[in-house]
Amino acid sequence: MDLEGGIYSSPSKRDSWRAVLTLAYQSLGVVYGDLSTSPLYVYKSTFAEDIQHSETNEEIYGVLSFVFWTLTLVPLLKYVFIVLRADDNGEGGTFALYSLLCRHARVGFLPNGQLADEELSAYKKGESIGGRGTVGGAAASRVRRMLEKHQVLQRCLLVLALIGTCMVIGDGVLTPAISVFSAVSGLELSTSREQHKYVEVPVACFVLVCLFALQHYGTHRVGFLFAPIVITWLLCISMIGVYNIFHWNPHVYQALSPYYMYKFLKKTQRGGWMSLGGILLCITGSEAMFADLGHFSQLSIKIAFTSVVYPSLILAYMGQAAYLSKHHIIQSDYRIGFYVSVPERIRWPVLAIAILAAVVGSQAIITGTFSIIKQCSALACFPRVKIIHTSSKVHGQIYIPEINWILMILCLAVTVGFRDTKRMGNASGLAVITVMLVTTCLMSLVMVLCWRKSIFVAVCFLLFFGTIEALYFSASLIKFLEGAWVPVALSIIVMIIMYVWHYGTLKKYEFDVQNKVSINWLLSLGPSLGIVRVKGIGLIHTELVSGIPAIFSHFVTNLPAFHQVLVFLCIKSVQVPHVRPEERFLVGRIGPKKHRLYRCIVRYGYHDVHKDDLEFETDLVCSIAEFIRSGASEANGIAEEPEKDEERMAVVGAGVRFGEVDVEPADAAGPSDSREIQSPVIATRKKVRFVLPESPQMDGGVREELQDLMEAREAGTAFILGRSYVRAKSGSGWIKRLAIDLGYDFLSRNSRCPAYAVGIPHASTLERECN
Repeated sequence: MDLEGGIYSSPSKRDSWRAVLTLAYQSLGVVYGDLSTSPLYVYKSTFAEDIQHSETNEEIYGVLSFVFWTLTLVPLLKYVFIVLRADDNGEGGTFALYSLLCRHARVGFLPNGQLADEELSAYKKGESIGGRGTVGGAAASRVRRMLEKHQVLQRCLLVLALIGTCMVIGDGVLTPAISVFSAVSGLELSTSREQHKYVEVPVACFVLVCLFALQHYGTHRVGFLFAPIVITWLLCISMIGVYNIFHWNPHVYQALSPYYMYKFLKKTQRGGWMSLGGILLCITGSEAMFADLGHFSQLSIKIAFTSVVYPSLILAYMGQAAYLSKHHIIQSDYRIGFYVSVPERIRWPVLAIAILAAVVGSQAIITGTFSIIKQCSALACFPRVKIIHTSSKVHGQIYIPEINWILMILCLAVTVGFRDTKRMGNASGLAVITVMLVTTCLMSLVMVLCWRKSIFVAVCFLLFFGTIEALYFSASLIKFLEGAWVPVALSIIVMIIMYVWHYGTLKKYEFDVQNKVSINWLLSLGPSLGIVRVKGIGLIHTELVSGIPAIFSHFVTNLPAFHQVLVFLCIKSVQVPHVRPEERFLVGRIGPKKHRLYRCIVRYGYHDVHKDDLEFETDLVCSIAEFIRSGASEANGIAEEPEKDEERMAVVGAGVRFGEVDVEPADAAGPSDSREIQSPVIATRKKVRFVLPESPQMDGGVREELQDLMEAREAGTAFILGRSYVRAKSGSGWIKRLAIDLGYDFLSRNSRCPAYAVGIPHASTLERECN
């Protein structure tokens, strides 16, 4: 769950205590909104049906003991002290773990990977602990060879990561529903039994509709309120907890002993085991500590949890248990809930704060869903979608309209369909514990492959935490028909979409590789390519990182003229979160110099934001100019084989500015700072003029080539696209035909074209369809 990237930036993550404490304060509003609202529904979901609150208090004490030790072992011990260390260049989450494993074992699923990608500085960061000669190094080598040898294991690893991702997306539907509904459920104590069911659902739906309708405005305008709201909520529930403890049962602390868990299970038996599905909701949102690591720092997240969140939650749960231990007969149909233990005089203010806290927690998971879908799309695991940046200053704040409205409809359907926290809790619990199980499995591999720990240590980690989570998983899965089917159904649908898209993308790339145009054919055309060459730069979009795409032969055959300078442009994602600007562009040459054919591979991390068309175009031209000037393109006029193109590529910094630039002032963009990743209107486009520097040492051929490039840039740039449609070959099985001919074809026709990722202006686009 990648939450709200970029709301609060920590560019250097300094070690000064002031900076750390500031980050810790900010993290309370982004990371812990979901976790802090869990007291609203934990006890109510636990005592829904499976167990009954009796005068012996064994049930309530047992539940409190389970809550305490679950919060201690999973969020505190597992995440704070272990999982937070497994960051990918400061980023966390399911994809961060999978990215680490792919880089250390070379089991990546991106088809256009290159050896040059391994030279990225981010690729090399976080080197393994321990040497190759150690016991851990030997174990890592064995595991790595096994993964690289067996494709079945690689696919299982990919499926495991996708399952975790799908459950996070499912949680994006369930968490807003249960959080808002539980917060609004405080109205049940102020209305009659006949009226409350006609009030709660409409109010909850109204809050949810407002929440999703305001998403396109972004959270940067109200983001500064998140931390104060959550702090106020945590202070409120902790003070209420302290009041209930001293007023009703000062000895409730004795229930923290694990002995009460044994007494609880001994008395309740099967009912107690099934009630664990409600208890596990106390750790809802724990994954956010790891998923949102990239926006803060390990130390700040640890300080916020251990000093504020953890003690507040423990006091809140102890306070509820203390109240319930003296109130065995609740005169209400609503059984046990959070608001029962709130003093009546402050119930309305607490209700208002609870609704605000639920909105903050829901906002984080919604934006996190946007972020993880963006990552999946970047890594070829989800169809390309429309991404809007809601802030002109902070690129991490994104909004995906299609996903937003789908989430809203599903949230409303869950709220109206279930109308109670029991079934919502069953659904949310299964999604949460599945993500945690996936994290535990991936972490055990990270320990061996990345940290170079022994297999024994990894197995101990897997068995200890895996056993705890498997116990909760079984308790959630047993309630499949009572609401737990929802995340399973959602995950299956999303998994099918993701796997079909990924499979179709791989097959399409394999087809493009097999049908590359021969370099000999290109050389036979001569410098003019057999057609008229006009001034300008033609950017031919291709997924290939080497060779000449087949679409190029279609253009040469069917177009009467072509541009003076042609660039085969490949925009790809690599398995690191961020690529430094000076390492982004990989530039090379195709054929002799006089052909003026270049290849440019633009590399983005899965967290990077693609630049707008003007900045991208300027960086691209400057990179090619620097490539020519530096002499890295020297090939003595002899064309090499396409397979060797990669060996001739050179990394050219995107920040290099070659020559002087004159920029014409642009028109005002408008009152709104919300913008899409697409080109601005033509009236606001800037014109950049490159000036060739006076350098007596510059070779005549280099000067001529640079002059051609500048003239072509002044004449204009056109983006040339080829849209192809994939069909399963004859003789394929019905499953493959169904996946390719129907599934992938439908997704590709209804997803964004590759041009959208670069923000290409439509007026400068030439597109040709090829079947």
